[in-house]
Amino acid sequence: MQLTASEDIEAPVERVFAELSDFEAIERQVMRRGIDVKRTDGEDVPAAGMGWATGFTFRGKSRQAQVTLVDYTVPEQMVFDTVSGGLEAETRVEVVALSRSRTRINMVTELKPKTLSARLLVQSLKLAKGGIDKRFRKKMAGYAKDLELKLKNSA
Repeated sequence: MQLTASEDIEAPVERVFAELSDFEAIERQVMRRGIDVKRTDGEDVPAAGMGWATGFTFRGKSRQAQVTLVDYTVPEQMVFDTVSGGLEAETRVEVVALSRSRTRINMVTELKPKTLSARLLVQSLKLAKGGIDKRFRKKMAGYAKDLELKLKNSA
């Protein structure tokens, strides 16, 4: 199952990518939402190989996930692999310069079930794909809007 979203931001590609790869700020945002996050590597600067161990509640159960940054190409893309139980996900964030002051963010998440219970979960998600796609795009739009405001205010 694949989820996709694209948003355009009125800011230069370098600044957008720098904000998207400010992992310390993202970690703080995620923790404010009740997700436990712990770095699993010793990297000081963003690079392929960075990793996080996360803990969260989903459908009333405590879950764990391992997130690894597998590709980090400045200022073009970041690719994350996530493993949670029998479910694997690949998230690709691409940043494309449309002009000197306009940038497009493309995000694609592909869910890959590896166990029967993960297949059942993905199957139930597929049945609600329309609503999930809508929420995914809405979250992406909100994040892009906040990012654009932040970049305008810091200019």
